[in-house]
Amino acid sequence: MLGNLARMFVLASFISGLCSPVLANTTADVAVDSFASVPGIQAQRSSLDQMQLAQTDLALPEAMSAPLDEPIVEPIEVPVITTRLPPVRIALLLPRRSESLAQVSDAVRAGFMAAFQHEPGNNVVNLVETGDSAQDVLAGYTEAAAGNDIVVGPLTRSGATAIVQNHAVTKPTIALTQLNAAGEPEVKVPTNMLVMGLSIEDEARQVANWVGKNRNKQKAFALSTNVAWQRRAVSAFAGQWSQLGMTAEVMELTMSGGFMNANALVQLKKRIQTEKPALIFVALDAAQAIQLRLAIGGEVTMYGVSQLNPFALDDWANADRIVDLEGVRLVDMPWQLQADHAAVMAYPRLPKATGQRSSPDVERLYALGIDAYRVAANIAIKQNEFSLDGVTGKLTVRFGRGAPYFERVLQPATYREGTVQPLEVQ
Repeated sequence: MLGNLARMFVLASFISGLCSPVLANTTADVAVDSFASVPGIQAQRSSLDQMQLAQTDLALPEAMSAPLDEPIVEPIEVPVITTRLPPVRIALLLPRRSESLAQVSDAVRAGFMAAFQHEPGNNVVNLVETGDSAQDVLAGYTEAAAGNDIVVGPLTRSGATAIVQNHAVTKPTIALTQLNAAGEPEVKVPTNMLVMGLSIEDEARQVANWVGKNRNKQKAFALSTNVAWQRRAVSAFAGQWSQLGMTAEVMELTMSGGFMNANALVQLKKRIQTEKPALIFVALDAAQAIQLRLAIGGEVTMYGVSQLNPFALDDWANADRIVDLEGVRLVDMPWQLQADHAAVMAYPRLPKATGQRSSPDVERLYALGIDAYRVAANIAIKQNEFSLDGVTGKLTVRFGRGAPYFERVLQPATYREGTVQPLEVQ
């Protein structure tokens, strides 16, 4: 007991010696210098300084303030694991074995592949070739649907009708044609088929809506020859014009040897002067429209469809000016009218032989191929409702939920200084 008290007394005396009262500055300096001169203490001080410097460089305030009995845990970055989905298989069903349709099939295919190469996504494209008979197209479609996730095609109306009537549509399908023509039995489109083919009837109806806006009970003359597509366009315009509450008188002009009947043109001019229609809708090509314009004059504004534009966009630079159609208005796709359009600039032009002009109809089918892939790519990523500023027009699509819906709004244009130029419409 006394031994323990003695040891405690000695220890207390030692501690009190270390913690003696502060002396004058000179004395303190001497004491510190003397204390620092001891080799062991000097080494400990140097080691302490280095440890403090290291802690400052590590900048671990949270770890240093943590209780000593808790481990210091450093965050570990968890690797991101992504699941690679299998590619979406898109079948492009085209009548490339048909002698009469091989060129247009190649144009659609070229446009489709140009868009695919521009933005492949997680897709693969498989070409399925058919002939032009309805049964051959049906067999090709069955093959395409069995081995793919989406089918794009067919290109012919008879083929699409055969597929629908045989209840063969088992996969999401984008038809590149129209199913229902005026005067033919209506074919009901299945909910898993989107119809986005080019349509002269849709063009005519759009002209009626464009011109008929803000008009009231006005009369229009609607003119064509006996060519099938012209009759369909006139019928579509007249029907839409009537739905807008106005009157359309349909007339068919007689052609002989490529020329319109002169007497019929004289009678038409007299009627125009007497009845003064608000406008004249013409389902004619450019050459026929020139004959008509020269015969009846330009007193009444003439409107028409894309067939009034006889050249591809690139060919207008070297084409003769068509001054006889000055002021005539029409609708056509951006691919044919707007070189500075964002989507038009994104894709290469269809190659052509040196010194030859492109067919404007083939160019339109090339553009259809581009937009067909863009629509398919959106469907592939499960987009049910979307819009595209496409090369064939402004597209609105609803597909995959209820009844499918597709709308294409074309670009209005006018003949100005002998060329077709885009027209801004409010």
